[in-house]
Amino acid sequence: RMHVSPAQWLLVDVLERTLQRTQSLPQALVCAAFTCLESNFRLEALHRQIRILGHDTPLSRLQAKLDPGVNPSNLMNLFTYEKGFCFVHYLSQLCGDPDNFDSFLRDYIEKFKFRSVVAHELLESYLHFFPHLRDETTGRSEGLEFDCWLNAPGPPLSQPDLSQGSVFTAPVETLSQLWMSEPLDVEAASSFANISDWQTFQTVLFLDKLLDKSPLRPEVMMQLSLCYSADLATMNTEIRIRWLQIVVRNNYQPDLPQVRHFLLCQTSRIYTIPLYEDLSSGPLKSCALEIFYQTHGRLHPNLRKTIQQILAQGGSAVQPESAVPVLATELCAQNPTSLRDVNVTA
Repeated sequence: RMHVSPAQWLLVDVLERTLQRTQSLPQALVCAAFTCLESNFRLEALHRQIRILGHDTPLSRLQAKLDPGVNPSNLMNLFTYEKGFCFVHYLSQLCGDPDNFDSFLRDYIEKFKFRSVVAHELLESYLHFFPHLRDETTGRSEGLEFDCWLNAPGPPLSQPDLSQGSVFTAPVETLSQLWMSEPLDVEAASSFANISDWQTFQTVLFLDKLLDKSPLRPEVMMQLSLCYSADLATMNTEIRIRWLQIVVRNNYQPDLPQVRHFLLCQTSRIYTIPLYEDLSSGPLKSCALEIFYQTHGRLHPNLRKTIQQILAQGGSAVQPESAVPVLATELCAQNPTSLRDVNVTA
């Protein structure tokens, strides 16, 4: 046997750690780029919701009031998470040193573990840890007031720099522009990228851009289906629901059976509600009714009630217990109609 001395083990350990550090550098860059991609996707979803609800919606306050008649579920939304994410990033920048902020976080977790915390306690703890900032918070400059962050409606006062994610987001932007160009260059758009090789957040970001532009020109919708429909049908649910919403908003008949199959198999609120809202807002409402009558017995009572309310808008109340004839497999053929936008989240 070869004898290995403690000194030799130390040398091996130092060399191994050096190698790990060297290998972690590109990995850290990739992780940062991916984190920026995910944040970019979520912040785009936040701004989409602001466009839908309006800048002054009280639901966009970080410290929203639970007034009588307000559904608590409505307060757990994109603003809670993504505007809150921007606020935490603002706090990290305010203290000036990421390492110091990490130290604060460790102290914060140790101090408040296993208990609920309100915003006042968070800020008091933060200012106690960084006492030199206490006077600055009384300034009137935009972005320096905690009260404005917590209680003012609208978008975040500032957002983190996500430019490191451009390695992922730039191809998405280019591909969406190619599909929206007039006249459409099908060869250039279809050959630009293989989205099967993309990160999930790249694909959902791309589909969200198509959703924002829907209804699309008929030739664009047809070529999108020919190019992507088969691959998208094999991907995860976050991707599939976006493609199916595009199908519904464009009333694209060849892919409507995918919508039926999805809703017949799906019982999750987050994936069924957006599709039922889109179906019920246009010429496909009868299809939504048929699918609901077939599946309502397998749905959670709260979800069933929500879908009934959606389907009842603009018409008589929906009673799933009553017998109705099942429509033909071919979903209704109608002229394309612009459907209203809805909140879409991953």
